[in-house]
Amino acid sequence: MEVKTSAGLVRGFWRGRSAAFLGIPFAEPPVGPLRFAAPVPHRSWDGVRDATSYGATAQRGGDGGVSLIPEPSYPGESTLNVNVFTPAPAGPPDLPVLVYIHGGGFVSGSPSSPWYDGAAFNRDGVVTVSVSYRLGLEGFGWIEGATPNRAVLDWLLALEWVRDNIAAFGGDPARVTISGQSAGGGAVLTLLGMPRAQGLFARAHSMSGVCADIPLARAEATGRAIAEQAGVQPTVAGLSSLTEEQVRHAQDAASSAATKGGPLAMLKGMLEDGLPFGPVVDGELITQPTPDAFAAGIGTDKPLLLGTTEDEFTFIFTQAHSKLRFIPTGVLLARIGVPASVRHAWLAANPGPRAAGTAAAIGRYVTDRVFRAPTLRLAQVRAEHTRAPTWLTTFTWRSRTRGLALHCIDVPFVFDNLDAERVADLAGEDPPQKLARELHSDVVGFVQNGSVDWSAFDAETATTKRYDLPPSIVEHGYQPVRALL
Repeated sequence: MEVKTSAGLVRGFWRGRSAAFLGIPFAEPPVGPLRFAAPVPHRSWDGVRDATSYGATAQRGGDGGVSLIPEPSYPGESTLNVNVFTPAPAGPPDLPVLVYIHGGGFVSGSPSSPWYDGAAFNRDGVVTVSVSYRLGLEGFGWIEGATPNRAVLDWLLALEWVRDNIAAFGGDPARVTISGQSAGGGAVLTLLGMPRAQGLFARAHSMSGVCADIPLARAEATGRAIAEQAGVQPTVAGLSSLTEEQVRHAQDAASSAATKGGPLAMLKGMLEDGLPFGPVVDGELITQPTPDAFAAGIGTDKPLLLGTTEDEFTFIFTQAHSKLRFIPTGVLLARIGVPASVRHAWLAANPGPRAAGTAAAIGRYVTDRVFRAPTLRLAQVRAEHTRAPTWLTTFTWRSRTRGLALHCIDVPFVFDNLDAERVADLAGEDPPQKLARELHSDVVGFVQNGSVDWSAFDAETATTKRYDLPPSIVEHGYQPVRALL
């Protein structure tokens, strides 16, 4: 099976009722002079390029070591590529398109996970594309003399490739939905609030997304700290003298140095400062934080499907249950700087986690602070300042192995691939297919029509769809986090 792209012919392969085209480069390899530069569209090639195996990944070695999702690494220099899954290659360009951006805290992750396979979306008439981008310092770090927000430019160029090429795979470039989870969900929100991205997609779907919105001064401080750890100048010339492995070691060393002071100091720093890497408010490509962009009306014409899981990061703390069980939750929250009024209001609104013990309660607090309260805040801003609707969701079905609706658990339900590698490790044996059909069907409907079958968010009712057994539609589904707004 061959398809003609703007750079040349690619050969994919059929697998059942759909075809896969893997590792198609959308940009020149980001090496040499292009390492810390904006991505450049890939040059044309002669003949037919093989697209039957995944391309090189920006992530190096194993599955990144931090993800709950299997995200394999592949060696090579041409790390900026896309994977296209389509039920109708070379067919009429009339199918909606889902473009998926992987997570991994902006430092790890891979577009080649079996969890991101588009077979189920293809079955339901949706062309699916997963995209790669540069990670960590290589993609997001401040470097004197370098192009800022290089990974964000990778996202933009990948979307431009979709705009220019997806019709050849049966997709409609006017019906593109961008989707992502965790850091990928944050990428979706960043793109939704960027003027330059507005013509590249029609709607947005963010799962457990966090807006990094890193201030330029903090990005510079991080970049300088990494260069200092590596013993080089924080310039293109200085950092170009390092291998990728040396850069990663310097990143890790700088991160360790920044989190000295024990677990509580590290937790407080995480809550106050956020992630070390991610989209930077550089004053040029990204001119303002995402909530401000929404308040200014950017993305007003694009519907947004927005959600979290109930216990995103609780599992991190439940592993320390025995160490935390004798510390009252209120005391621990006070030690990390939560004001008394907020502390008391949040504890009163969350009797369930509080009764489950300090580890469960502090985990829920971190989940609420990092994910759920910002999600509710964005929905409120969108309701006040935009024309297009926002729909809220929350995934509350609990893993049979972890006992929590934890980070990443919703991904295989969205992709309706519960039989994929390592899903049982996270969700337990025989996770509910009925729930996968429900969630996947809702996302398909959103991708196809830009709407779902429950009421859009408004401040009075805060209608939320809750994914559990059975699913339900509730009012004020995010009520327990309001104390953090």
